[in-house]
Amino acid sequence: MQLDVHDLREFYYRSALGRAAQKVVRNELVRMWPKAKGETVVGYGFAVPLLRPFLQDARRVISLMPGPQGVMPWPADKQNVSVLCEDNLWPLGSGMVDKLVLLHGLEASDHPLALLDECWRVLAPQGRAVFIVPNRAGLWSRSDATPFGVGRPYSLGQLEKQLRDTGLIPTRTLSTLYQPPSQRKVWRKLAGTMESAGRHMPVFAAGGILMVEVTKQVPQPKRPGLTEAVKRPLRVLEGMGGPVVKPV
Repeated sequence: MQLDVHDLREFYYRSALGRAAQKVVRNELVRMWPKAKGETVVGYGFAVPLLRPFLQDARRVISLMPGPQGVMPWPADKQNVSVLCEDNLWPLGSGMVDKLVLLHGLEASDHPLALLDECWRVLAPQGRAVFIVPNRAGLWSRSDATPFGVGRPYSLGQLEKQLRDTGLIPTRTLSTLYQPPSQRKVWRKLAGTMESAGRHMPVFAAGGILMVEVTKQVPQPKRPGLTEAVKRPLRVLEGMGGPVVKPV
């Protein structure tokens, strides 16, 4: 099920819960990537809440939004960098992206393997990507009050396997969003304390989302497909009969 850009904008920019989630995830991303000077930074899905810290120093920042979701202009105070695209056909050259972040992208895609192939294609050899998905064991994937309750939630093992099968090698993993997905004021007041405590908890499954950083494996491994299914493809004209000679 694909999310709608208007619902995502309302959640992240108009609700207290969405602004709190945006802050937590963005802070974790900046801890992973404190610098992006002179680099190309790309977001896919609805990654714009996380991209603002890179606008000042990055060589370029691009926000790709999938067609079924819809697109909105961003940032509001600068020249628009948002582009509408298909999940398996990005308007980017191969190997041009230094940093790539997916938020509400992988779990909502109808073609996740094709999407991962496109991520592999655009990443530079030394590039990094971060995949942010709902944690199947967390509370946020079970709540209809947030966008993380839409799409396919993942366990860490499921996500890492799917990434490795596409040639994207995990280098760092973490879980975050330990606060409950609730708009109640009492939980909003305790949100900071719960996030601080959650970062030191040994129970990895407690967080609402998973964040996995990957690097690009070169060359990309080949998954079983047509070349495996067709053991001996037909040669030209094979199977056709010889010339027929008609009696005079």
